[in-house]
Amino acid sequence: MFTHIMIGSNDLDRSKRFYDATLGAVGVRPGVFDSRGRLIYAHAGGRLLITKPLDGEPATPANGATIGFTATSAEQADAWHAAGLATGGQAIEDAPGVRHGPVGRMYLAYLRDPDGHKVCALHRIDPV
Repeated sequence: MFTHIMIGSNDLDRSKRFYDATLGAVGVRPGVFDSRGRLIYAHAGGRLLITKPLDGEPATPANGATIGFTATSAEQADAWHAAGLATGGQAIEDAPGVRHGPVGRMYLAYLRDPDGHKVCALHRIDPV
């Protein structure tokens, strides 16, 4: 459904450390900077781009937004969470674990990245 997601950062090097670690834990290669200075991660046809805002204003997280990354197991989600905590992420909501929802059981781990964006790793226990 999505081609890409772009978020803002006030410190792209800090973002690279965080996302190289967390996304690396779920099998994504380290990000690269393009000719415009944007940090880009590519995996399974999708892209995550991180940039300084074009309007020159400080980057801020979107209120109510969450970016979810696929994990292939609970262990991979836990590795993602641990990598995020080790590189400046902040644990939020409940501890990583199983949640029951309208589409079945899921294993979720939530963090705020160093710029305050809400991110999660999600492993679907009951695939839909």
